[in-house]
Amino acid sequence: MRRWLGGVVAVGLLGACEPTDFGGGGTIGDVLFDRGFAFVRGDRNVYVVDDDGDPNSPQRLTTAGGAYTPAISKDGSSIVFVQRSGSTSSIQTVPTSGGPVATLISSNDAACGACTNFRGPTFSPDGRTIVFAFDRGSGSVSSLGRIAVNGSGFTELTPGTTISYGSPSFFPSGNTVLAPAGSNTFQFNQLAFVPVDGGSPPSYVSLGNEVLAIANRAVVSPDGRQVALDGRLSSGSTRIFVGNVTATGISGTLRRLTDYTASTVQESFPSWAGSTQLGFLFNDSGGDPSIYLAPVSSTASSVTLAVPAANEPFYGPN
Repeated sequence: MRRWLGGVVAVGLLGACEPTDFGGGGTIGDVLFDRGFAFVRGDRNVYVVDDDGDPNSPQRLTTAGGAYTPAISKDGSSIVFVQRSGSTSSIQTVPTSGGPVATLISSNDAACGACTNFRGPTFSPDGRTIVFAFDRGSGSVSSLGRIAVNGSGFTELTPGTTISYGSPSFFPSGNTVLAPAGSNTFQFNQLAFVPVDGGSPPSYVSLGNEVLAIANRAVVSPDGRQVALDGRLSSGSTRIFVGNVTATGISGTLRRLTDYTASTVQESFPSWAGSTQLGFLFNDSGGDPSIYLAPVSSTASSVTLAVPAANEPFYGPN
């Protein structure tokens, strides 16, 4: 299995040798985007590739660079992402079919005061709002915020927080988001269940004994019954874990998605590609990261290459 996987990783490395100018931003390729992965590449622009398209020829949607953590809307028509330039960050959207980029909110916007360092925006199931993590001023804690898709109506979901929150993920009902939480942004050792209406306080659960902290993301499955996260281990490696979840907590223990044990392997940024399959970032021995797929089952399994030379993947719509 290790020999086979090494050959697959080589395919990803070959993909990384392609020129960084992948065509004009916002133009439409031979396959219109209906369902598939959004991601960024080394030039820090947003790309998409449809399930029916060529993963070696993704469509570039932005040209300005500085893009991070894209997420696809539930109808597949739009992508939200963070754009960074120096110490300034903003939340922006771009159509999956190509078109102009819209800025919804920027650092220190009057609507939210001293908001900085936006992270992990995601669409609500009805497509009307976006929830994201952000820092309030220069403090050591971070909060969750919500805005409408037109950039209006900013609301802080966790005002007065004394802990930090990471990238949120909606439950199918749209009433609650799940987010990594902890004493600071480098130690997300809990999962927070945060009501989106802001009327009730969040609840928290621990991650168990094997996972020390969440590295980047925790995501709820399309049916709302499972959670996937990239867990940091005592060895320093990061692996994808899956567990059963409700809108108020985890049921049972987290289990590993894949069967790899080498400390050189890093798995991160899980994204559900349906209720029984996960896409995630896979990196081995410092090579270029690529997107891989693995089935979700009761036992750890092998993986298959989905998109070479890609980073921070998000699959949709689900």
